[in-house]
Amino acid sequence: MKDSWSFFALLKLNKSKILIQEKMKKIVLKLLAIITIVTTVSSCGSDDPVSIIPPLSDVMQNLESGILNGALTESATLDAAVQYNLTGQFTVADGASLTIPAGTRIIADAGGSEVYIAVLKGAQIFINGNPSNPVVMSSANGEPGDWGGLTLCGKASTTAGVDAVAEVGDFIYGGTTDTDSSGNINYLQIVGTGAQITTESQYNGVSFYAVGSGTVVNNVAVINGKDDGVEFFGGTVSVSNLYLENNDDDSIDWTEGWNGTVNNAYISHTVAGFSTVFEGDKDNGNPKFNNITAVSTVGGTALQFKKQSGGTITGLSLSGYDVELDMKDGGATSNVVFESGVEPVAITDPADAATMDKYFYAINGANAAPVVSKSDFPWVDSSLSFESSVLQGTVSGTVTLDASVSYMLNSAYIVLSGGKLVIPAGTKITARDGGTGVYIAVLKGGQIEIDGTAANPVVISSANANPGDWGGLTICGNAPTSAGSNSVAEVGGFIYGGTQDDDDSGHVKYLVIKGTGAQINSESQYNGVSLYAVGNKTELENIAIINGADDGIEFFGGTAVATNLYLKDNDDDSIDWTEEWNGSVTNAYISNTVAGFSTVFEGDKNNGNPTFTNITAISAVGGTALQFKKTSGGVITGLHLSGYNVDLDMKDGGALSNVQIEGSDADATLISGETSKYTLNSGKSATALDISSWSWIGAGL
Repeated sequence: MKDSWSFFALLKLNKSKILIQEKMKKIVLKLLAIITIVTTVSSCGSDDPVSIIPPLSDVMQNLESGILNGALTESATLDAAVQYNLTGQFTVADGASLTIPAGTRIIADAGGSEVYIAVLKGAQIFINGNPSNPVVMSSANGEPGDWGGLTLCGKASTTAGVDAVAEVGDFIYGGTTDTDSSGNINYLQIVGTGAQITTESQYNGVSFYAVGSGTVVNNVAVINGKDDGVEFFGGTVSVSNLYLENNDDDSIDWTEGWNGTVNNAYISHTVAGFSTVFEGDKDNGNPKFNNITAVSTVGGTALQFKKQSGGTITGLSLSGYDVELDMKDGGATSNVVFESGVEPVAITDPADAATMDKYFYAINGANAAPVVSKSDFPWVDSSLSFESSVLQGTVSGTVTLDASVSYMLNSAYIVLSGGKLVIPAGTKITARDGGTGVYIAVLKGGQIEIDGTAANPVVISSANANPGDWGGLTICGNAPTSAGSNSVAEVGGFIYGGTQDDDDSGHVKYLVIKGTGAQINSESQYNGVSLYAVGNKTELENIAIINGADDGIEFFGGTAVATNLYLKDNDDDSIDWTEEWNGSVTNAYISNTVAGFSTVFEGDKNNGNPTFTNITAISAVGGTALQFKKTSGGVITGLHLSGYNVDLDMKDGGALSNVQIEGSDADATLISGETSKYTLNSGKSATALDISSWSWIGAGL
């Protein structure tokens, strides 16, 4: 009986619990109904109806907390007062949009390829920075490769086809809507991007995958990227006002037939090992580039076009690059259309199979004065300050340097006809060791005024002053030359020569120049100072040329007169002349302490009968002193030679009478076993030139 009672008691108890639960459900339902009625009634006649707010998604909750992470599937606007942290992959999904107001700062974790922002196909981003308050996306330290960067995927056309798969993130991109809009980007600075994905793939600062022309992109700065600054994968988007600083691979890269435009770009390289300024690849969509300035302090390659890629470039200024144009896969240079006056000139032989993979060109005219400068981007937060001290481009008016500024000669610096370059006493110019791409040239009709003093000479030298580090100083004039009027120089293709004996190219006083003589080809080199048809009104006084890989000073015709020359350890000839130069040198001290040089003097071709007064040449390593080729010669007074194995070499059998020493034909004896080499019997033992007061020759950077 007890067990039976217990069973029924338990059954009764359970039934009671069920009844209580059912009553509670009814109470809850009634309460919900009351709430609904109250809400409905309270909203009647009101402008602000009350509704029940659904819970926030995880991504939106993250945004409320200042965190960007996950997939945004609805539209959202950030708060400029909040500093956001990008902690992982943040994507804006198809149909959603992300708005970022002016002044917003997003700090990305240094998480490599797992940290990025991607706007997917069909989504939009609106970055609304302004000059006073740009939007900033950066890792904490801004180190290259810290995070992925910003990627936009659109519906425009690409040679990769519709719904192609991106090399980063496997994002889908590409369609047929060339006017597609992925939103707008205004005043964005992005730092520390380019994380490595695989050995072949990296994120860029900003990647545009088939982005359409309806997307507005203005004022974008990409700094310290491990890969490209910006890259276009097909599409039709255009970009204006790009600032690209120290991106390790390419500053502007494109492929897949992109055919948009870049207007106004300033590109700088101060870290060695980057790839290029431009890299175009695959089919040529003929993108346009207007007003591009690129400056390197570390050499490198400027423009590279792979396969059949190309483009149209107007307003190009390149400074400091070893190679200005590289048609990497042998594509036709006609694929790259430059403005009038800018044309490629081969610097290696493209017919040589061994160099076909290095089909390089130099671009004549690509060193025009920059039309875009760092100062055009005051809103960019950058510590680079070298621009004001870089000598680049051309001088068309009068430019006066400042002796208090340490200048860098980064590439060609050319004084045009009608232009004047004034270099005051004490100015120091460091030439980049960039070989033939680094030189100063004064063209026919231009002038240079180097105003050094004995106490404060002007110094132009590479940092280490090694022979061949850079080109040197070239001056072109309008005096006569046997090459004829408007001849073409062997260096730079400069035009020189005319009929004006007293032509005036300015003056050079108290100049110390070191590390010159870069090799152009097997036959041609730059000299320390090259004087092409320079006239006798040009003043050349107190010039020291030290450690040149070719000649110290060379005269190509003309009537130039030089006084007080110090020439030390120039690998070829200390004083060289040709084309019937008939000027003079007074007071020259030549020192040879490095074996293997050519000569003290080298005269070539017809004899213009130049004169030399007070010439002292001393060798510690033997060698040849005076060499005269063909029928060349000259008049020499006050000659002091010491330490040379050969005093006189009439290399091509010219008559000794062509060389007048102390008023007579050269008095010389043929060296045993030789046919053209002589020992001077007299006229070589004048008192050595006393240069003890020439303290200025020891000046350095």
